[in-house]
Amino acid sequence: MPFANCNNARLFYRLEGLPEKAVLVLSHSIGLDHAMWAPQVPDLLAHFQVLRYDTRGHGASEVTKGEYSIELLGRDVLGLADSLGIRKFAFCGLSLGGAIGQWLGVNAADRLTSLVLANTSPKFGERSNWETRIEMVRKGGMAAIVDMAMQRFFSQQTLEHYTAYVSAMKSVLLGTDPAGYVGCCAALRDFDSRQSLRNIRVPTLVISGDHDISTPWPGNGEVLAREIPNARSLQLLAAHLSNLERPRSFLAALLEFLLPELDETRRSEAGFAVRRATLGDDHVDRAIAATNDFNREFQELITRYAWGTIWTRPELDVRTRRLLALATMAALGRWEEFAMHVRAGFAHELEPCDLKEMLLQTAIYAGVPAANTGFQIAQRVLEGGELQSARGPKK
Repeated sequence: MPFANCNNARLFYRLEGLPEKAVLVLSHSIGLDHAMWAPQVPDLLAHFQVLRYDTRGHGASEVTKGEYSIELLGRDVLGLADSLGIRKFAFCGLSLGGAIGQWLGVNAADRLTSLVLANTSPKFGERSNWETRIEMVRKGGMAAIVDMAMQRFFSQQTLEHYTAYVSAMKSVLLGTDPAGYVGCCAALRDFDSRQSLRNIRVPTLVISGDHDISTPWPGNGEVLAREIPNARSLQLLAAHLSNLERPRSFLAALLEFLLPELDETRRSEAGFAVRRATLGDDHVDRAIAATNDFNREFQELITRYAWGTIWTRPELDVRTRRLLALATMAALGRWEEFAMHVRAGFAHELEPCDLKEMLLQTAIYAGVPAANTGFQIAQRVLEGGELQSARGPKK
């Protein structure tokens, strides 16, 4: 298992993705562990090398004695990055992780490229509230606060209907070492960054939840967004664990904020790269070779806007975009394009089962004849045959 000894603690971490990509560090809420970010990681790996870790006192990381501080936990992050040879990174922290992010923004701005502060605060309520929680855990263990925590983590609707995330997070919370939890409670109890927020000079996004009773927008996210220079803000229809209640919206916000916006030149370059990756070099090379004064503007149009503007959007993965394109072509009877995209799809992300499900969906919403032709074309491509005509095979 991957462990790093840093800052006098043994920390568990997961580093995934290609080494040449920029690093994004994800820091979880109090009482949970690195698995909290599971819904976002697969899509993030297309753009980043992702570093998740268990905060000191949580998950598989060491439970050191005594009370912790946000500074201590922030130095843990720097020590972990140093041990892995990571100099610069983007950082996204939720709740406790957001407090750690604030400390890094103030004290280690030279290490950060961007900062995302989700469902967090510059001051986490009254000291007496934390003292009460600490006492409850010391006397009754994690079971003493699990119901209260779950009511804060999730909205009532999620608690009633979306049991997968709820049951998983409840298990992690109950399995958290009480001493580690108490240590981090003390860190949040003593944390107050209100006077230093204006010293955060890295690009910052503040995410808040409309149903978050732990760190509601008024007095929490609103303060961060107002006091951090040029900070952006976003409110999601979610409770405290907004990345679990609105996983796709949270992911879209991360990608929109963290990925650079393309100018026209880079959009065209990205369009060519995506076009090659999606359709294959042979097809693109033939299209380029066939470009002339009559069709040059059209080739530039589809490269810049179809491939460089739409297909480069990170909110949908390539597999989903392929299936959407194929379903649309089948519905409209664009069979020559359909066959080309089927061949390209089978050469990359798609499998026969993907085409089957897409065509069954097409049969219901676009008609059985369209699906019938689509199945025949896909079968011919699988068998290595070619189209008899642009209209598809004869029945």
